[in-house]
Amino acid sequence: MGRPAALLVLCVCWGQCVLLSVSQLLSPSVSLASVRRRTGCIKVNQCKCILWDGSGLIDLQSLGDAQGFLERTRHVPHEDPPQDTEVLLSFSPCLPFSEPEEFPVTDCTDVAACLILRSKTHTNRYVNYGRHEGNKFHYNESTKTLSVFYLASSSHSEAQTVVHYHCSTNRSISYSLSFSLAPPLQIRVESPCCCPNACTLLDVGPGTIFLIILCLSITAYFFLGSCALRPFRSSSGVQIVPEDSVWCMPCYQLTDRPSGTKRRRHCSLREETL
Repeated sequence: MGRPAALLVLCVCWGQCVLLSVSQLLSPSVSLASVRRRTGCIKVNQCKCILWDGSGLIDLQSLGDAQGFLERTRHVPHEDPPQDTEVLLSFSPCLPFSEPEEFPVTDCTDVAACLILRSKTHTNRYVNYGRHEGNKFHYNESTKTLSVFYLASSSHSEAQTVVHYHCSTNRSISYSLSFSLAPPLQIRVESPCCCPNACTLLDVGPGTIFLIILCLSITAYFFLGSCALRPFRSSSGVQIVPEDSVWCMPCYQLTDRPSGTKRRRHCSLREETL
């Protein structure tokens, strides 16, 4: 086969490959969503979520107080309230808790959200409104909102809490609850800490622990050496110096010595000791 014929065959094959690729892109089976950049959020654990493109991490732990609560026995406005009943809410985005703390045998044991129905004529009722186990994450790129679903995970209860964490420069918390229609409890949280890579708490890693131990060891070494001070009299008066064996003892214990040899002590203090 001559060179012109070979070039002709190569051009025909290349043209067929180009037409096949274009037809696959224009095929209805290939959605535009697969061509565009994937959006959403990947759940790292019950408290963290990383964006699909890896551009940011949302850590909900920064929203809680020292005990992990975002709200603690907070009054919740609601529709169709039970007669003579006050509705309170306790919610922790990351740490499970129990209500009440002194008697944790109610339905609110190791939960994420607990609804407290405080009646004037009856005892308080504690309703489990969601747990951390099995919570689901959904991130809306256009609104910069992370929605987390907390299910009650109970055979006799279908209650759930949906918390919308909105990235905003403002700080506010709003609620939506209705007992007649029995929808999920809706909580909307606006905070700068809801934004990716914002208010992220630094974890204490092995490197930090090693540096802390090293600093404490050096401090203890010099402190104990400074305590072993010995006064002596010289021609210029009374002076105080540390024992040389105190400073060299840790290094001396780590060195290998031949058997049968004795350590030679070099005394640098020639004066009379008090």
